[in-house]
Amino acid sequence: MTKPSVSRRTLKRSSVVALGLVLVFLFLALRIFSIQVFDFARYQKKVIDQLTTESPVRAERGEILDAAGRVLATNRTVYRISIFPNVIARADDRDTVADRIADGLSGAVEGLTRDSVLEHIAHTTELERTVVRSADTDTANAVLKFIAEYELYEMITVEAVTTRYYPYGDLAAHLLGFTGSDGQGLYGLELQYDSVLSGEDGSYITARDSTGNELPTPYEAYVPATDGYTLHTTIDAYVQAVLEEQLEKTLIESQAKNRVCGIVMDVNTGAILGMATAPSFDLNDPFALNESSVAALEALGLTEGSEEYKAAKNRLLLETWSNKAVTEIYMPGSTFKTVTCSMVLEEKAVTDLNESFFCSGCMSVADRLIHCHKVGGHGSLTFTEGLQNSCNPVMMTIAARIGCDCFYQYVRAFGFLEKTGIDLPGEGNSIFHAASKFTELDLATASFGQNFKVSILQMITAVSAIANGGDLLTPYVVQSMTDADGNVVYTHETEVRRTVISEETAQTVSQILAGGVAGDGGAKNAYVAGYRVAAKTGTSEKIGDDNSARIGSCVAYAPADDPEVAVIIVVDEPTDGSRYGSVVAAPYVAGVLENILPYLGVEAVYTEEEEKALTLDVPNCIGWNREEAARILSQSGFSYSFVGDGNTVTAQTPSGGSAVEKNGATVVLTLGEGTEVTAVSVPQLVGMTASLANRTLIDLGLNVAITGAKDSLKTDKTVIGQSIAAETEVLPGTVIVLQFPYDEMIE
Repeated sequence: MTKPSVSRRTLKRSSVVALGLVLVFLFLALRIFSIQVFDFARYQKKVIDQLTTESPVRAERGEILDAAGRVLATNRTVYRISIFPNVIARADDRDTVADRIADGLSGAVEGLTRDSVLEHIAHTTELERTVVRSADTDTANAVLKFIAEYELYEMITVEAVTTRYYPYGDLAAHLLGFTGSDGQGLYGLELQYDSVLSGEDGSYITARDSTGNELPTPYEAYVPATDGYTLHTTIDAYVQAVLEEQLEKTLIESQAKNRVCGIVMDVNTGAILGMATAPSFDLNDPFALNESSVAALEALGLTEGSEEYKAAKNRLLLETWSNKAVTEIYMPGSTFKTVTCSMVLEEKAVTDLNESFFCSGCMSVADRLIHCHKVGGHGSLTFTEGLQNSCNPVMMTIAARIGCDCFYQYVRAFGFLEKTGIDLPGEGNSIFHAASKFTELDLATASFGQNFKVSILQMITAVSAIANGGDLLTPYVVQSMTDADGNVVYTHETEVRRTVISEETAQTVSQILAGGVAGDGGAKNAYVAGYRVAAKTGTSEKIGDDNSARIGSCVAYAPADDPEVAVIIVVDEPTDGSRYGSVVAAPYVAGVLENILPYLGVEAVYTEEEEKALTLDVPNCIGWNREEAARILSQSGFSYSFVGDGNTVTAQTPSGGSAVEKNGATVVLTLGEGTEVTAVSVPQLVGMTASLANRTLIDLGLNVAITGAKDSLKTDKTVIGQSIAAETEVLPGTVIVLQFPYDEMIE
């Protein structure tokens, strides 16, 4: 039998089909191989995700401590109160339930209104709405009691959450920064070190079936969280508080339009002991405007809630949060003259400190007439006097001796052309002339700190290099880090960027500056009894602004013969009274040094003249017998008188701990009970000379204390204020504080 023939066409079609099947098989085989080999981990994760539920285990954010171990930033448990609008909407008697919830929550939570709760409830399509983000324990307990009373477990929840807490409120606000609602660092150290403070979250994994129930064979895994590191900073809370107090004083008294700021630095390590900007803000409520910002917003006259209002508020918040001492730049003015003099001494362009110069009040440079701050000029003066009296022509003359290239090299060496490298975010950098375009005229103006801008941090770092003998250091804030078990995981080592001048030059500049403070130099308002302070003040114009816009500043370090700390205060646009750094900055730098040097263990060494001018601290004599009180007061240098009968002191004026001037210091002691002391009337002292006011008060049996210029009594200045108003009746011995003006030195 003949086999049926298969057509060539059929064979061809079969071959194509067979080949197609082979290709499909190969594709599937390769795909299976790829899934099993190359994509195994990805698909395994998908399967596991379908079979497991993962719950996060939050890491604890690390604390921030000061140099003495005081807690500056920590965590605390608060309670988030939420409602479930869609569940409330499905209730049979939803209107009644809504009213009950609104009444209950507004009654339990202070500041929460009934209307705001109802507004949240009205979002019926939403699963959950947060009503209160941060409630305390008492409030949470009250809400839980309300939930239990009406069995509202499915409609209201109280959840314990961890939030950032700053025990000192606004202390070091700009330096510490703060965190956002999700715990992420937003500003300051909280932002700079966010990754190490945050730690790593863990997880708790449980096996589930398709309906979400646990499987018959239990499976669970626990990945522990790694808590964040603790930061041990160089900031000292006491030094910080002193700095902030002095900044607040000058802010109020100078009415600075554009804020004030200051830094305290360890000149030998670069450690920042204090850094602040005023006005400050509350770290525990950073989105609330401070008092001055509220006033500025109200002055705009915008409608609350409008887009313009919101934009203005946000702008004010951003300005409030910025760390002026790090982010902003300014013209340093005469404080830069310390750097200029260091250059020329190092280059030996001046070898005789008594070399004579002449200041006519102006100097011609490149066909430009540049004036000295002193109209009419200083006349003949030495190099030393040129720095102490802040003479512009002297600075221009000596800078010309080293030339543009050499001057520029020192500007670079002192760190003015680069960021300092501090471990804080947003550091600003200088604006300085390009080297190729640095002319003879630029050299002249730069020699006395004009026509360029640097950061406050760059300025104090450069001056600290002079203070420590010539080493330019990298400033820093974090000294070390420890993990949750207390193990040290990081320690900062002092970083010397380069040596810029010799120790001999540094000591010479220090002695010149200290001589000006102790004598009659422009920085004499930075004087602190018992300590040799090296200081330089400065006042610069704000180019492009109104001619009256100034920046007053002062930078100082002490003790001048063995420096430990440097302080800088910058007052941006003072508007009330003097505009000069000698008045708006120098006295407050002195206030910082006066308070922190004894705290840091620097012992005061008084001259014979200072010993005579020291104030006396009144001993507390209450409870002593008559003879004991008389003996102690006499030994302490006080005059005294007794009022009443008896042998035991029951009252005294002034009270123990009061500070009074030595000259004529007297204490009135009351003996026994029921004794009445005849009051005296305080005279009008404003307008009197110092000597007359002092004698008037002594004759009335009143004590004197003074504030203002160091030599107020010696130079017989005029009283401009008194602590107790005229015609006020006071007890004999009461301390009357007389206020004298600071000498305004134009720089």
